Amino acid sequence: MSVLGAPKFTGGTPMEVDMERLQRTMQWLAIRKEAGLHIDPETAEAASWFAYTVDPYGVEPEIPEEYQQIGREYFARSPGSDLWVDFGDLPKATQDALWKRLGRQTSAQEGDDFMLPF
Repeated sequence: MSVLGAPKFTGGTPMEVDMERLQRTMQWLAIRKEAGLHIDPETAEAASWFAYTVDPYGVEPEIPEEYQQIGREYFARSPGSDLWVDFGDLPKATQDALWKRLGRQTSAQEGDDFMLPF
């Protein structure tokens, strides 16, 4: 179950459900990628929490066991927005600027607080 408001599905035949899920999930993810293009790294809010590394948003209902690896994932959003965007969906320049604000060049360190210090 996603903490980020993953899309819900209405039902139908198994194939219709799969197609609807794929279509809604792709649209849901595209909205986050688009939002990421507009995040200003100078004013962005950032947070981290543990999630599946292959599905940081928690939208995939069936992750094969061999891919169920949990790791700390980092998210950013514009001030006042409720739309968290995974760092991996941000433009590289935005990622780099956010890490620079943290005083790091490439990645976060273990033990970071939930809300990052900016």
